[in-house]
Amino acid sequence: MSKKNSEPTPKNTLGMDVSVDCVVFGFDNDTLKVLLIEQKQPDTVHFKTQKAVPGDLVLDNESLDEAAKRILQELTSLKGIYLKQFHAFGDPNRVRGLKDQQWLRTFRVNPERRVLTIGYYSLVKLSEFKPKAASFAGKIYWVDVYNIPSLAFDHNEIVHKALLMLRHELMADHIGFELLPEKFTLSQLQKLYEIILDKKLDKRNFRKNILRTETVTALEEKQQGVLHKPAQLFSKK
Repeated sequence: MSKKNSEPTPKNTLGMDVSVDCVVFGFDNDTLKVLLIEQKQPDTVHFKTQKAVPGDLVLDNESLDEAAKRILQELTSLKGIYLKQFHAFGDPNRVRGLKDQQWLRTFRVNPERRVLTIGYYSLVKLSEFKPKAASFAGKIYWVDVYNIPSLAFDHNEIVHKALLMLRHELMADHIGFELLPEKFTLSQLQKLYEIILDKKLDKRNFRKNILRTETVTALEEKQQGVLHKPAQLFSKK
């Protein structure tokens, strides 16, 4: 028998779980925000609370998309929102840090099992959705994407990857409309692009390029109730 065939097959002695983590982006006309939960702590323990993106394990009888929708609804009461899978995170030690194990031991049957997570990102209009904390989410927060605190597990990396994907798809597929009101000005649209891309854009070139894409429709309406000259309104085509 050859050496190659006689080598033992590596075994996964701890097993592995699959989870879904959701990065929910919202825009308030001034800042791009991310929805975070504060992990609820049992009354019997007194370790420091942590913030995290909404996430949980996938059930045996559901698909990844079904899990993402369920988890968001269970933890934040959000439903019927834009959701897209963007990356898998599989570092074998991603949930084994001391700060994370303390919390997992109070909520998971097998806290030391390896967890592979599938990242989803969501885009919501802040005026249309009012998230509420539930389940093991003790509180819920909208936080500036450029001022995120240290999060549980590898969630800072997950948010960063989601932001990179958002930037890519903003330019490739013009998905930013999901964050804007139904009617908006080109100045509002440009500001959204500048905040997501984290850079200034030339006004003339931006408007020319956006109109060239034929993704917006000019409306026979203008802004109301503004102190400056009312600007023309547009909608997504």
